[in-house]
Amino acid sequence: MRLGKVYLVGAGPGDEKLITVKGLECIQQSDCIVYDRLINLALLDYAPYNAELIYCGKLPGKHMRIQEEIHEILVQKASEGKVVTR
Repeated sequence: MRLGKVYLVGAGPGDEKLITVKGLECIQQSDCIVYDRLINLALLDYAPYNAELIYCGKLPGKHMRIQEEIHEILVQKASEGKVVTR
């Protein structure tokens, strides 16, 4: 059984050109991307065409998924041997 990896990447202040090179590489190598409303959606264009995209948006006082559920998703996908970027 191959264990995957989880990368935690800051999407920068909103301008897609301000992401780090390493952050962009993580997106490009991902099997799964877990993202929220803070990402510039143009960055998802760099994901592999078959990457699983999981939206877990949060608004102040209103969460689609609680943080514990997001953690479970990250662990589950990595346990499946996937490269995950959050």
